[in-house]
Amino acid sequence: MKSYAGPCVELRSVANGILEIIIDLKGESSNRFSAATLEDLGRALDAVPQDGSVRGLMLRSGKPDFLMGADVTEFIPFFKKSESEIETWVKKTHALFNRIEDLPFPTVTLINGFALGGGCEVSLTTAFRIAAVGAKIGLPETKLGIFPGWGGCVRLSRLIGPDNAIEWIASAKAYSPEEALKYRMIDAIVAADQLVASGIKLLEDAATGKLEWKSRQEIKKSPLIMSTIEATMTFEGSKSFVGAQAGPNYPAPLAAIEAIEKGAKSKREAALDFEAKGFARIAKTPQVTSLVGVFLADQTVKRASKKWLAQARPIKSASVIGAGIMGGGIAYQSASSKIPVIMKDIKTEALDLGMKEASKLLEKRVERGQLKASDFGTTLTRIRPTLALSEIKETTIVVEAVVENEKIKSQVLAEIEANVLPDTIITSNTSTISITKLANALKRPENFCGMHFFNPVHRMPLVEVIRGQKSSDVAIATAVAYASAMGKTPIVVGDCPGFLVNRVLFPYWGGFMNLVRDGVPFEKIDKVMEKWGWPMGPAYLLDVVGIDTGHHALEVMSQGFPDRMKYDYRTALDVQYEAKRYGQKNGKGFYDYTQDAKGKPVKAIGPEVHALLKPVITGASNVSGEVSDTEIIERMMLPMIFECVRCLEDKIVGTPAEVDLSMLYGLGFPAFRGGPLRYADSLGAEKLLELSRKYAKFGKLYEAPATIQQKKGFFE
Repeated sequence: MKSYAGPCVELRSVANGILEIIIDLKGESSNRFSAATLEDLGRALDAVPQDGSVRGLMLRSGKPDFLMGADVTEFIPFFKKSESEIETWVKKTHALFNRIEDLPFPTVTLINGFALGGGCEVSLTTAFRIAAVGAKIGLPETKLGIFPGWGGCVRLSRLIGPDNAIEWIASAKAYSPEEALKYRMIDAIVAADQLVASGIKLLEDAATGKLEWKSRQEIKKSPLIMSTIEATMTFEGSKSFVGAQAGPNYPAPLAAIEAIEKGAKSKREAALDFEAKGFARIAKTPQVTSLVGVFLADQTVKRASKKWLAQARPIKSASVIGAGIMGGGIAYQSASSKIPVIMKDIKTEALDLGMKEASKLLEKRVERGQLKASDFGTTLTRIRPTLALSEIKETTIVVEAVVENEKIKSQVLAEIEANVLPDTIITSNTSTISITKLANALKRPENFCGMHFFNPVHRMPLVEVIRGQKSSDVAIATAVAYASAMGKTPIVVGDCPGFLVNRVLFPYWGGFMNLVRDGVPFEKIDKVMEKWGWPMGPAYLLDVVGIDTGHHALEVMSQGFPDRMKYDYRTALDVQYEAKRYGQKNGKGFYDYTQDAKGKPVKAIGPEVHALLKPVITGASNVSGEVSDTEIIERMMLPMIFECVRCLEDKIVGTPAEVDLSMLYGLGFPAFRGGPLRYADSLGAEKLLELSRKYAKFGKLYEAPATIQQKKGFFE
């Protein structure tokens, strides 16, 4: 019987008349559908005998995972082509996958590990699917701004029903085998080492007529069986729900529903044509470039983190000093990641509060089905509260998370060093204070660095790992390893006021304070920026962060960058701080806050806030007439973009990808815009220089840095 062995795919015989196609990219740790993989799959299919000797075929992987999807690195240049060229490319893959579906004998896909995107779609071409215990199956394409375009919309809707298929596609979720079996997307679950044997047995049964397989394939080639009323209810209802969930800036989920709907009454070929046309149209939207860019940035940062791990000290346990909001959050995250942690504070009530908060967060995970009730106690006992600093001695890494005061932190850090082993790594969770300065309190500054977590710790994915002048590679590596072990995304940054995220945030707030000074209502600025894509506007964000925290941090930033972050006028932030309106923490800031039935803060505009702000509205910029939404966006975003560029120029951060991901994961920058630097690329250097000249009267915040003046892009 014929065989084939290519660089990506093999075809060989495994039993009497039964073949297997093995996807196994040589020299790669995982399988992906690149152009080369697809071509090799076609050659393997060419080698399948056509003489009637084949009784069945298995499709499987030679890697720990089945298929991680398409090779995303090929997307951005390819999506620059015309819609017709993209459509032609999609149809070429349709034709290839149709060849598998049209084979004149039973077929089965054996799914081990991850089967995502194109990996999930190719599995839909076979008559049967068997998954290994622990596998993950899904269609995450909408996270990239596209939708399943290699037959996923057509085949999945016919296999599990259009309503379920829409749920799979719109959620972009990776499903467990147990969940997939309930949807009837797969046919069986077996142990990983039983996949091949189970596949052979299934094909034997299908070949001898014990299992019906032809009708299963025919269903996927036929129109959906739905009445007009049923179709209207399914598709219109889904559009309404999914559209509300996705919002106007994420068109891919709705485009997927439209593709399924248009092809519902057609046979496979015509339905696939609708899918290809819809895919080509959505691939040309700006969201795709941005969201694919986010994915690639995430991969870049993960690779950078892995390089540090070889130098890290093995993390057996950790300690957190300070049981406040941040310290308690870090302790909870550590325990949830199965890393034992000692939580130390000077007050029993603070420890009680920290444990109560951890317990509450664990209860929510149990309620949502994310944690087994039996694991609740086990996780909580990984946190050991203590008043005695001597108990932290044996831990690998310590995170100091006391009040944001240089003198207090320096004193606490010296006490920590006196109570730990000589090779213990000590870190400070500070948002503004220089790591190099704090290191002066230590006898072993090489074992010290910064770990800036973001609030709330359990939700925010970013951790800035800050290198001081004397921080060793081992200290940085161990901090990166600890953050990674907690499921966070660590990004190594240099030491300067505000580090990366806060250094970039304050120029953005500078644009806000200048707009308020010119008489633009803060609530209008919030609405414009939220419509632009931010999860909350600048005034609301200041309230959430804390007006007092922001005011203190601005003092630090103004000392570090007086040319552009020190103001010679009384700002809206000053007014709120002087009036002791600290935001959500005391119920009054730019907004007034009450609590709903679930204890969540609800904002409203109080009667006195505008009168309070009136003295700072001087109109010093001589702005004539009402400020447009476009001008608000430009005056808010330009300072942030330029400070991001300066951070690159100052080598505070290594790559544009790290800058953009930090803003997404640390500040909630709108993902569909890709990040400040990818957004800058979309505008172009000429436009940025034009805006710099337009707003030059507002000072150094709007002065274009050298890279922009040299008209260089960041992701070309």
